[in-house]
Amino acid sequence: MRVIVTGGAGYIGSHVVRALQRAGHAPIVLDDLSTGHLALVERNGVELIQGDVGSRDVLEQAFTSHRPEAVIHLAGLALVGESVDDPAPYFAVNTVAGYTLLEAMRAHGVDRIVFSSTCAVYGVPEELPITERSPLEPVSPYGASKLAFERMLFAYARAYGLKALSLRFFNVAGADPDGDLGEMRHEETHLLPLLLRAARRRELFELFGTNYRTRDGSAERDYVHVVDIARAFVHALERLEVIDPLPFGGALNLGTGRGTTVREMIAATERELGCEIAVKTVPRRAGDPPALVADPSLSRKVLGFGARHDVATMIRSANRFLEAEIDRGADVFKSYLPGGSMPNPNGGSSRVRFGEAVVSAGILDEEVVAHALKIQRDRDGIGESHKLLGLILLEMGAISNDQLIGILKRINVR
Repeated sequence: MRVIVTGGAGYIGSHVVRALQRAGHAPIVLDDLSTGHLALVERNGVELIQGDVGSRDVLEQAFTSHRPEAVIHLAGLALVGESVDDPAPYFAVNTVAGYTLLEAMRAHGVDRIVFSSTCAVYGVPEELPITERSPLEPVSPYGASKLAFERMLFAYARAYGLKALSLRFFNVAGADPDGDLGEMRHEETHLLPLLLRAARRRELFELFGTNYRTRDGSAERDYVHVVDIARAFVHALERLEVIDPLPFGGALNLGTGRGTTVREMIAATERELGCEIAVKTVPRRAGDPPALVADPSLSRKVLGFGARHDVATMIRSANRFLEAEIDRGADVFKSYLPGGSMPNPNGGSSRVRFGEAVVSAGILDEEVVAHALKIQRDRDGIGESHKLLGLILLEMGAISNDQLIGILKRINVR
């Protein structure tokens, strides 16, 4: 399908674009580059329509020129604290601009959309894990603006036959295994990048709140790998061909069903990087729920989706991307440079392993790769070799020759 991806120059958007490409679709990015990055678009090798998703003229040009069959809508503002201090832009971008997009879709006969929503629509949940039937009581303008657009989608679906799915994802982390897509922000607010920066700079990491009713007193979140999130968007887009989202409300949770506290994430980062992170405890931030953990069973049923990556993989891939960007001289990471250097968790090489790449690409399950690795160890008595593991998988009939060559090219093995 030809798919317009709004916000496709951003963190999640660039991964969704790559997942669409891997699945054989033809994405076109629509992004104003206010928070997105041209480099991420160029690394995916796709066309960019630079403009505001809330502009009728931009949308008219995009839909007329490219005649898309579907839209994946990720463009929006996403800082909870900022939305409390200045809510107007959040409703303008996340809600009003979304209305303009829907009207452009109607005018051009585009009837499929997958929307990036958020667990912030649930507010402070009374029970865990959170299901799609949990009360929708956002406590921030950010969550309220996303919920308003969700309700707009549902109304359009009932009245106009729009096929729409809202994906409410939880805490997204990690980076593409190739090391060329990841989180790039001048003002970072997400936990894992802040931990990586604190480790690299040998500076204090601020832990907000230590008296929550969780197992260690720190806030608990459901962390899901960005590659899994991107894969879910592709599944959702393709499933819209055969499902009717209206009976279950048109929204699905994307998470792992497992919570990780901030203290546990600190400890996991220390293990993966081989260093200690100094922690300074500070008071809670207003509006931060004690715990947000998804019940992903409905998304497994509807999409056949299940998260494949754990927290350790998120940390390794995020660090690999950070190391690669610093090597590339990225301006956005100059603030990471002062202080001691951070050890590489991959023993000196930031190159992704073949097995991890083939799983992340959605070609094979981890069990198949593990079996091939056992054959390799039994046969040759060595650790993972990119080319050798690929040849074993080829011999097993698990991958095609084209897939082998494609993965080797993506991880730059010569």
